[in-house]
Amino acid sequence: MTDWPIDNQGRLSKTFEFKNYRKSFAFTSQVAMLSEKKNHHPQIVLDYNKVTVSLISHDVQKITQRDIDLANQIDKLYLD
Repeated sequence: MTDWPIDNQGRLSKTFEFKNYRKSFAFTSQVAMLSEKKNHHPQIVLDYNKVTVSLISHDVQKITQRDIDLANQIDKLYLD
């Protein structure tokens, strides 16, 4: 997993940068569909040329293997 620091709310958090809003939106959609498939839903903040994704397992209020696995899959989406 590449650089998913823990934010001040105890979540894994990473910001992904893009050339424009269209690419940011497309990535957000991909993350949303992946998250729905996994039934594990991150906080996603969409901005013009960046998307910030934050992960925590809400049922236990801590980072679990599910968060790490989803972070790895989101990294793969970004690199493709």
